[in-house]
Amino acid sequence: MPDLPSDVITDILTRLPVKSLLRSRCVSKPWCAMIDGPKFIKMHLDRSIETSSILALIFEGRGTLYSVEHDSLHNAAELDTPFENSNIADVYGSCNGLILLSMRKSTIAMFNPSTRRYHALPTSPVEYLDGAVGTHETYGLGYDVASDDYKVIRINEFRDKNQNWVSSEAKVYSLKSDSWRRIKDFPYCVPYKRVWAASVEGRLHTVVKQNWTPNKSRMIVAFDIGAEAFHLVPFPEFLDKDFLGMRMEVLEECLCLVGAYMDMRTDIWVMKDYGVMESWTKLISVVDPCIDITPLVYSKGRNEVLLNYEDNRLVWHDLVRKTVRNVEVRGLPSPFSAEVCVESLVSLPSGSIHELNKPHEQEKKRDKNRKKRCTITMNHGTRSSAIEVLN
Repeated sequence: MPDLPSDVITDILTRLPVKSLLRSRCVSKPWCAMIDGPKFIKMHLDRSIETSSILALIFEGRGTLYSVEHDSLHNAAELDTPFENSNIADVYGSCNGLILLSMRKSTIAMFNPSTRRYHALPTSPVEYLDGAVGTHETYGLGYDVASDDYKVIRINEFRDKNQNWVSSEAKVYSLKSDSWRRIKDFPYCVPYKRVWAASVEGRLHTVVKQNWTPNKSRMIVAFDIGAEAFHLVPFPEFLDKDFLGMRMEVLEECLCLVGAYMDMRTDIWVMKDYGVMESWTKLISVVDPCIDITPLVYSKGRNEVLLNYEDNRLVWHDLVRKTVRNVEVRGLPSPFSAEVCVESLVSLPSGSIHELNKPHEQEKKRDKNRKKRCTITMNHGTRSSAIEVLN
């Protein structure tokens, strides 16, 4: 190895999985500095995305994270995390090997499952409007190429005492500055907790309507992560408008529209050329009682698509034969949510394990102080459906 040119060594190392690279840091100080350097981290990430050779599915079930190798889909392995695994409430998406987590007791954190590094986001108070009595939050994680910064968008929707939409506050978190700041208000209703699709062309996407008034038309809204601005994306020209619900997803860097209909049909559209309405192509049409079907990833031959049926079943859908076959993953709890995640060395500032575990530890401490005759019931809850049921 010492006789090999440095660029050849670098090229070889960028092809290795993260676990091997973390061990390789011990070879020498120059290797450690190279692997930890931003140039190498970007090269490794670009190769992982380009080849999809180091790809995993990250599942959240019963408050715990599991990893399943995309190539085999045989076994689910509980992720070794530096925080209390059962403390996880939800997964809000992934970007470049990072996943955005909601911890119990309202802590939000970024986590790299490959390196086990994480960062707890600082809290940012909601600026309530006069007369607003209810609110709920939505989150999305994306990457700003121009500033080399990872950002989180948070939308807080305000409603009056009659549950009518009033307005939606928008704030953006920057990993570089480790701070939140308010941007222009989001002018639409966001009816469900988990609605922002992963980033496509530096933008996050969701389906919205102007307010809760029945029969209001739906729109696809994109959030430009760099410009920190919202704009509209066209629907497919021949989209069947008689749908029960719809949402946005991403399939291998292409924007997807998932629409469910009253006749138990679910259509999945793919925008092959971002922003061009004519590039929308219907990929799949499934007739099944399930109304919550999520496309995850293509097979290696690209003749099948892995689908998540209602968070409790995985199937391969054959694009040519129009058939499905069930996938049995040993050790995977039900129900579950799933995120596609590449392996990466993307670094995060060290978080405090105590900070993430603190709510869980406080709860355990309170439990110990209760009388022994008390029965403690833990309610882990389930992930809410991302399909919007229309009025």
